[in-house]
Amino acid sequence: MRELNLLSYNVQAGIHSRQYSDYLTNSWKHLLPHPERLINLARIAQLLRQFDVVGLQEVDAGSLRSSYVDQIQYLARQGAFPYWYRQINRNLGPFAQHSNGLLSRLRPARVTEHRLPGLPGRGAVVAEFPLTDGAVLAVAILHLALGWRARRRQLDYLALLARGHPYLVLMGDFNCGCDSKGLRNMVRRSEMRGLDCELKTFPSWRPRHNLDHILVSRPLNVVSARVVDYALSDHLPISMRIELPDGVRFLESWMPSAGLSPRSSLA
Repeated sequence: MRELNLLSYNVQAGIHSRQYSDYLTNSWKHLLPHPERLINLARIAQLLRQFDVVGLQEVDAGSLRSSYVDQIQYLARQGAFPYWYRQINRNLGPFAQHSNGLLSRLRPARVTEHRLPGLPGRGAVVAEFPLTDGAVLAVAILHLALGWRARRRQLDYLALLARGHPYLVLMGDFNCGCDSKGLRNMVRRSEMRGLDCELKTFPSWRPRHNLDHILVSRPLNVVSARVVDYALSDHLPISMRIELPDGVRFLESWMPSAGLSPRSSLA
């Protein structure tokens, strides 16, 4: 096995946005439960079934607004993913559990959490998948800050992270597009590829901005990349199929066999 089908999706806690005015009219859904939320998540799960590793942003890990449903676990079960992990970045107790989520059909050897620079509430979760050459493929799922000062520091942090991982995937909501000097500088310094100005994901009803990205280190081959027309959030999902270098494979011993709790030894 040399190829991996990736997807990154900001799911806005299961809230379906269709126009800018929904930010006002649906604002109460960020605080209170609504039956449409679980229906929307079930539809998202049908899309996720097509992919091997999925990175989720703006998922709720179980609070009042999600009817105390851990949305990462729910999407893992509905999407038939044997392995999943949650990173709670902003814990508001019973009111909200703002999180990043990992869903995978391959068992990670290790999962680590990174608290990104800036105000509390932004993070990255890194899953490491062993390879036959003794190295690992590191997949980082992230959600960067809205403010450019904090985001610049976070991009610098990601450039440092890239130094320790010859095979690296960075995917998530970067909250900035191709015109960002900070993003371009990080891509240049870390020698990543995959930055495509035509892959516009926001807003989902009329995509004009490429805020979501999947970036890969130079040894990895990009087979294909696209934005998926699946408007069930205020962002569209972005997908990429990548290929390992010649002669390198994923270790068969780490292929999926059973479910994995996020509070297991990988936490």
